[in-house]
Amino acid sequence: MDPLLSHPMEKNDMKQQASKFRSWYKTLVGKLGGILSQVSLERIVKGIEKGQLKEATDEIERSLQRSKNATLNVAVIGQSGSGKSSFINVLRGIGHEEAGSASVGVVPTTTKKTPYPHPKCPHVTFWDLPGTGTPKSLPNPYQELVGDDKYDFFIIISSSRFSSNDALLAQEIQENGKKFYFVRTKVDSDLYNEKKSKPRSFKKETVLQQIRDNCLINLSRIVSEPTVFLVSNFEPKKFDFLKLQETVLQELPDEKRYASVLLLPNLSESFIEMKRDVIKEKVWLQAFKAAILAFFPIMPLCCVFNLSEQEECLKLYQGHFGLDEDSVSQIAQELGTSEQEITSLMKSTDFNSLVEDDSTIANVKKFAEIIFSITGLPQSSVFQFYKVYFLHLKFIDTVAEDAKRVLAKIEEMK
Repeated sequence: MDPLLSHPMEKNDMKQQASKFRSWYKTLVGKLGGILSQVSLERIVKGIEKGQLKEATDEIERSLQRSKNATLNVAVIGQSGSGKSSFINVLRGIGHEEAGSASVGVVPTTTKKTPYPHPKCPHVTFWDLPGTGTPKSLPNPYQELVGDDKYDFFIIISSSRFSSNDALLAQEIQENGKKFYFVRTKVDSDLYNEKKSKPRSFKKETVLQQIRDNCLINLSRIVSEPTVFLVSNFEPKKFDFLKLQETVLQELPDEKRYASVLLLPNLSESFIEMKRDVIKEKVWLQAFKAAILAFFPIMPLCCVFNLSEQEECLKLYQGHFGLDEDSVSQIAQELGTSEQEITSLMKSTDFNSLVEDDSTIANVKKFAEIIFSITGLPQSSVFQFYKVYFLHLKFIDTVAEDAKRVLAKIEEMK
């Protein structure tokens, strides 16, 4: 278990404690990066070194609040018929015929820029911009569509050979100082058509490389190190969809990453692990902040163990991993099975067994005794604090493993 919560702050050796904080925090951060920016991390470490613990905890709280309230606006743009609206529905985790989905069809359906907030996080909005290359397109669509400062980045969608429209969009976005990701959709259709027309010479990897090279060669005239993502809106687990999402998350500002990771669909075990990492990081930061404040006589550690509140927290984690009641119902419907078959895979549905787990209680007692012996804080208060902390770690691990079992079941039945 982590040394900072098991061996509390000793005021005569704050530099060592600051070093411990930096080292242990690095072990918590997943491959995408952490909640704390480098600037915030240095402020916290500096505060601990100088014994200014209140300043350190204030910086942790500011970082947590920034990650909670951060907004993200993603503009999806491209030629009409390229699959922009379908792509947005995949990102939002909803079907093309569900209420609130972006309209899709064989004729142009997006005539004005339309915001689509994520159903589980209204702070994250995907903007469906009108398609270019139609009789109803704006006279100067590139400048008018790209010039809005609200967007954090753009995703250019293309579904055929690299065109002049693609080049002009990329050029305009580049000149406006914004970042873009180039996504080539409908590669599943391209593969099908190539295989049907050239059955003897068809090679899947060769066709995909030809599509990628066509885009890269043309993009290299606009940006120095272009990247192209090949996707299918109907088979998001295939091709580069997972790589696209991971790349975007790695390049987001730290404060915008937390909410975005939670919105990842459970398309792979690696996505589930990313969620587990970032949720555990947040819980640890909250616990560390509370543990520091407990050493100030005027700010006693206060944590009342309320069963109903803990059950709500468990449901929140289930929601983060796509295992809330509505999501389970949708999964069962898509697989043509019962909700009971899905919930039978989930250990997190048994709240009482998680709360009464003997291993959790043993850890709580050990840590509570350490803190009590050093601080003299009320033993019951210390015990309740650690009970909540360890229970939340148990919740997160249990729900994450549930998500993996459900994912395996989905792949088995599809």
